[in-house]
Amino acid sequence: MTALPEVFFRLPLAHRGLHDVADGRPENSRAAIRAAIDAGYGIEIDLQLSRDGRAMVFHDYDLGRLAGVKGPVRQRDAAELGQIPLLGGDEGIPDFAEVLALVAGRAPLLVELKDQHGQMGDTDGTLERATARCLADYTGPVGLMSFNPHMVARLASLAPDVARGIVTCGYSAEDWPLLRAETRARLRDIPDYGATGSVFVSHDIDDLDNPRLADLKAEGAGVFCWTVRSAQAEAEARRIADNITFEGYLPTPAA
Repeated sequence: MTALPEVFFRLPLAHRGLHDVADGRPENSRAAIRAAIDAGYGIEIDLQLSRDGRAMVFHDYDLGRLAGVKGPVRQRDAAELGQIPLLGGDEGIPDFAEVLALVAGRAPLLVELKDQHGQMGDTDGTLERATARCLADYTGPVGLMSFNPHMVARLASLAPDVARGIVTCGYSAEDWPLLRAETRARLRDIPDYGATGSVFVSHDIDDLDNPRLADLKAEGAGVFCWTVRSAQAEAEARRIADNITFEGYLPTPAA
């Protein structure tokens, strides 16, 4: 198993980049990524799949909230998505290769692949393969993660030299209404950590008292948490978590 580079434990991770639409920096935009680098933070981003099989840096499945147009990301080609401006900025939706070229190893990059199955089951592997292709010649510090353990497991063969982890939470019915109850119950205990070759988890700040986290940490797992929105919340989270993914304030020190 590939260890997560040390820098991931040292630099706070800007959630979807150092975004602030009031300053022209939407979530997962090039502007937000540049701002995080300039401020000395690490970066967390999300990947969705385009219709033509490209990894796009975008959080939601649907374009509406972040781009103001109707329809799923997956129903448009990468070139078309690149021409759709993000709300609050003047840039189109970037693909993963563009972002890697922009970061160029200057900051640790924690990359979440969004579930492409719908029920956390096995996927066709298209997003995983697209992600691995982009990373083939990249030499900067990177970690890959997903809520879907099947995707994490597939990355073991596609990108064996990149550290892998599972995004985790308490899986409440309120937060996950479309996920089957039996799936929520199973994932709550993080049962796939070992089988996927994971070396870290990124866990919901509201569920950090989950005893499974303490067990994993005792076994050597890196424990990160999302999403921290104040210095007070950060202080509480760091009692358990090794590092944080943050937004809405600036952790100090940044390095």
